[in-house]
Amino acid sequence: MEIRSASNPKDVKNYTTERLREEFHIAKLFTKDNIRMVYSHIDRIITAGIMPVYSELKLEAGKELAADYFLQRREMGCINIGGKGIITVDGTEYEMNPRDGIYIGMGNKDISFKCVDIENPPKFYVSSCPAHTSYPVVKIDITKAKKVPCGSKEDCNKRVINQYIHPEVMQSCQLAMGLTMLDVGSNWNTMPCHTHDRRMEVYLYLDMDENDAVFHMMGEPDETRHIIMHNEEAVISPSWSIHTGVGTKNYSFIWAMCGENQEFDDMDFIETKDLK
Repeated sequence: MEIRSASNPKDVKNYTTERLREEFHIAKLFTKDNIRMVYSHIDRIITAGIMPVYSELKLEAGKELAADYFLQRREMGCINIGGKGIITVDGTEYEMNPRDGIYIGMGNKDISFKCVDIENPPKFYVSSCPAHTSYPVVKIDITKAKKVPCGSKEDCNKRVINQYIHPEVMQSCQLAMGLTMLDVGSNWNTMPCHTHDRRMEVYLYLDMDENDAVFHMMGEPDETRHIIMHNEEAVISPSWSIHTGVGTKNYSFIWAMCGENQEFDDMDFIETKDLK
């Protein structure tokens, strides 16, 4: 498990491209028969990529959590962006087709991941944060996610937000998670942009070709920076930072949030004319 420290916006203003990527960019999330985890001290979120092919992979706490098992004091969400797989939670198997999601609450001990077809292995994208109580396991396939159309073709940001772990879909402690899909011809996400000082956020960009990229914008509204993102790479967004991006073509991204509350109307919108 890789550990990332929290950051101060005053320091980030002086970061080089290399340092910016070192602190916030997460690459190589999915490698065969491996679990890659990044623990951020920003709201203590864990971002993980799990790709079983030949071996069943078990989620372990590790010494970094100082816990007997991974979800002893945590909850987690997972969306499968690869082929069909199976997640087993305390002996109960859940079939995970492409774009299926699942919420697993605090207290579940034995969690493992396995492949169904080695020619098309699953890619389980996991977000986990601290929890204060336990809620039931909920399987949420993409048809059960709440769909929120937004944006417009004229503004190059027509998209559908699929809310998986969200107060209007199911109950969690503080984790929220979903999948946003941009229409063909649209390439901006979350514009006009915003901050939400009560919650941090992590984006995973996907559905991109090898030579495509998203220019992910971050930083304080009057001191922005960008990180170039490629397919299946994630980026950490502190609560003080804007988070938006523009791609060389349309793409999708998974967003995961945690922090003080789940009130989605507490965003502080930034006028585009005020960005610097």
